[in-house]
Amino acid sequence: MAALRTFLKFVAHKDVASLHIVEQALGVPMKRFERPMLGFLTREEMLAVIGTPGVGWVSQRDVLLLALMYNTGARVSEVIGVKVADVVLAPAACVHLHGKGRKQRSVPLWRSTVRLLRAWLRLNPDLGPASALLPNREGEAMTRSNVTQRLALAVQAATRTQPSLAGRRISPHTLRHSTAMHLLQSGVDISVIALWLGHESDDNPSVHRSRPRDEGEGAVPAAGPRHRRTPLPGR
Repeated sequence: MAALRTFLKFVAHKDVASLHIVEQALGVPMKRFERPMLGFLTREEMLAVIGTPGVGWVSQRDVLLLALMYNTGARVSEVIGVKVADVVLAPAACVHLHGKGRKQRSVPLWRSTVRLLRAWLRLNPDLGPASALLPNREGEAMTRSNVTQRLALAVQAATRTQPSLAGRRISPHTLRHSTAMHLLQSGVDISVIALWLGHESDDNPSVHRSRPRDEGEGAVPAAGPRHRRTPLPGR
């Protein structure tokens, strides 16, 4: 539409006889399309979805999967691509994520996530540095459909304690957006959030558009070159 309006203005300058028609065309209002606002979970809903590790192997893997996705705001492709060697537990715990275009970023790990990771690695001593951190039963890296399925089951279970989750469409990207919103609610600078999520820039309309008032929820630590320190969310 913008290109068409520019062309019509050009025609008006070149062909005066068509000026009336051009003015009528330019008078047609441009329809504005608003991108739908992305949903996000409250901290309580998010923690309910993550849940508590059970005694089973799959249960412990799924809890770690969801906790890692929330902690890092990772894309599905990034979290299923994490190798054991990408995890650093000391002295400064972080995970190396491999994003689009072979770009890599390091995201700090919360104490609660580190505890889950230590327990997972103790449970799976055969995982080598090149092994997928979150394998399926065959020992291969999980797939996108695996992650989507496990998240759906976790949301279904969480609905028992968080009825607000019932009937909502919650995707892996909802978790990523929840991370961004909780960082924002904690007062973390938008440019730091962009680095945390692996964005090219801090121009993230969905975050700006849906920014709520500060709900005073548990703060999320900031990442990036500033190394800003904020309280951990605690779990």
